[in-house]
Amino acid sequence: MEQQIQQQNNSAKYAFFYMLSLVSLAFTATCVGVVVFQIINKLIPDAVNFYQGRFEPDALKFSIAAIIIAAPIYYLTSWQINKSLRSGALLKDAAVRRWLTYFILFVASVTMIGWFIRTIYNFLDGEMTVKFILKAVTAIFIAAAVFSYYFFDIRRDKVEEKDRIIKIYFFASLILVIASLTAAFVYSPTPAETRAKRQDNETLNRFNMIDNAINSYYAEKKKMPENLKELIGGNKYLIDSRYIKDAVSGEEFSYKILSDKKSYELCAKFQSSNRTNDNMMDDYMRDRWPHDAGYKCINQGIYSLDDVKGGILPIPRPID
Repeated sequence: MEQQIQQQNNSAKYAFFYMLSLVSLAFTATCVGVVVFQIINKLIPDAVNFYQGRFEPDALKFSIAAIIIAAPIYYLTSWQINKSLRSGALLKDAAVRRWLTYFILFVASVTMIGWFIRTIYNFLDGEMTVKFILKAVTAIFIAAAVFSYYFFDIRRDKVEEKDRIIKIYFFASLILVIASLTAAFVYSPTPAETRAKRQDNETLNRFNMIDNAINSYYAEKKKMPENLKELIGGNKYLIDSRYIKDAVSGEEFSYKILSDKKSYELCAKFQSSNRTNDNMMDDYMRDRWPHDAGYKCINQGIYSLDDVKGGILPIPRPID
């Protein structure tokens, strides 16, 4: 009787542990799958479905962060639950344990069903057969590991002090998580590389603003500005003084009118090349402002309203 009362008093505590383990398991299992999927996209590029199955570094960076935080939480909560089972503080047939274990299986089922639907959809939409097979095997393996562990856990007859099967699941899953995290670090850009890329993107954003201001200036005055300072303040077409300078060094961008009087070059120091960017969001900048690492100049020209309406802008001409 006393043990039953204690079990009822502890039910909220173990509900907390089970729910926390559910959330951390969802992050860990999903992000391990994302890491494998992204590595497959990296190693097996698809020239036909380039955008659908392309490698996304941001997905790897999020997965690294999620695994670093969620995986230790999952293993700690699972250890606490198993410790309580072995000590008798949590009964094997306790209602809170059975209900929440099946709830974990339910959530895992919904997640994996969505994962399988997306994987099969990509295949039907033209993704390469090899990529589909590898991704399907990955999804099946992760789903099988989660389901088999929790089915064994809820159906085992007794809780032993040294359960060999539980240890196998523990060490096998830990090796898989560590391996996926290591692989993610290998294929993900470093923080320094990411910061350098953000610095270059900020430079290109300012180039875009300068380009818009120059075209507006030309439309109003029928001539090119003699220098970038003519674009600062005054009327609705012009820009703030900070946008004609490098965001980090504070140096003004180099600007020169070309011989045809309808085109110009902008120069700046870039930290890296954007010609091989994997991020889909960088496609416009790469096409409009292609550059390599170092001090580089890019040509742009005045475009008409017809060009803008038709969605056509002049092709940039990088200068080495």
